[in-house]
Amino acid sequence: MGFEHRAYSHFTMLFKITSRRGVIQAARLRWPGRGDYWLSAVLAWPDLAGLRVPNPDHLWLLYSNTKVLMATALWKLAETGRLRFADPVADYLPDFARHGKGDITIYHLITHQAGFPNAEVPASMWHDMAQVAAFYADVVPDWPAGSRVHYHGLSAHWVLALVIESVTGMRFQDAVRRLVLEPLGLAEDLLMGISEKYLHRMTYLYEPDPSQPGSLRLRSESTSQTWQRTGVPGGGAYGTARGMAALYQMMLMGGCLNGQQWISPRTLAYAIRNHTGDRVDHFMGMPMHRGLGPHLRGHSLSMRGLGDIAPAEAFGHGGVGTSYCWADPTSGVSFAYISNARIPEPWHSWRLNQIANLVHAAIRPIA
Repeated sequence: MGFEHRAYSHFTMLFKITSRRGVIQAARLRWPGRGDYWLSAVLAWPDLAGLRVPNPDHLWLLYSNTKVLMATALWKLAETGRLRFADPVADYLPDFARHGKGDITIYHLITHQAGFPNAEVPASMWHDMAQVAAFYADVVPDWPAGSRVHYHGLSAHWVLALVIESVTGMRFQDAVRRLVLEPLGLAEDLLMGISEKYLHRMTYLYEPDPSQPGSLRLRSESTSQTWQRTGVPGGGAYGTARGMAALYQMMLMGGCLNGQQWISPRTLAYAIRNHTGDRVDHFMGMPMHRGLGPHLRGHSLSMRGLGDIAPAEAFGHGGVGTSYCWADPTSGVSFAYISNARIPEPWHSWRLNQIANLVHAAIRPIA
């Protein structure tokens, strides 16, 4: 596969148009044997972000792309027999069974069917996983597990983090690094939380300022050490576009990256398939075709983030208002798009769809 020049130039043009003053965007395309394409655009050289020229080493807040990093650690633990997705969470966290939660499985958590989407642990507890465990032991579900699909923004992945810690005996941040990122050679590109050592590489995050139309204001994540260092399991990782494209390339290459066969093709096939069918995700308002981490394009009329014209087999995940990363098994292309401006709907979904469609439209067979 290759890229048709004219269609590809349309993508780069839109990439620049969708930038705005103070907004840095990054994208990376990758496919086997063809190398990487690094794209970035800055329409001003602002003091805003403290970054004059974006480069491939800058770390972006990944928001819910973090869920895919967490999923990969669980895939590895499942493949090595240390857990099963069908296991009740209470097998690992006995107190979690309170208030009728004994039947909730790891599978329910990772496919957003656990029944407590809005139970978000306060930031004051993030430093102490014993407090986090006690908080979720006391949660009362809103509905029975498995009875509906409803996106769990942060709640389910705190419990998954507790499961990982129970199984490995490590902090979940360390487990993701040691099980996944170090073996894949991605430990400098994908971080479960950002320490002082890496702050010079961090892009600052902005959002529209409603008090001054057309301007941006700094979001709290850019100044909160609690947020930066915790590595919130449902949305607090930081990474490069290069790292995310490489992670998805590993999935396309049957679990192999940088010469390392990290996980088996069979495990990937099990994880990256449509586990929720055409059931509507009640938060998203559409079927999301959820896998065990990424979701799939499927045959819906449209699909957020992956592009309307993406093949049904395409899969990926996004980060609220900022990003989407995906892979296309039919072409071998993996793609990561990240911005440092958290933009509300419907504009964010519009830009994601336009950018993804232009990338897909540029893909051509090589004779």
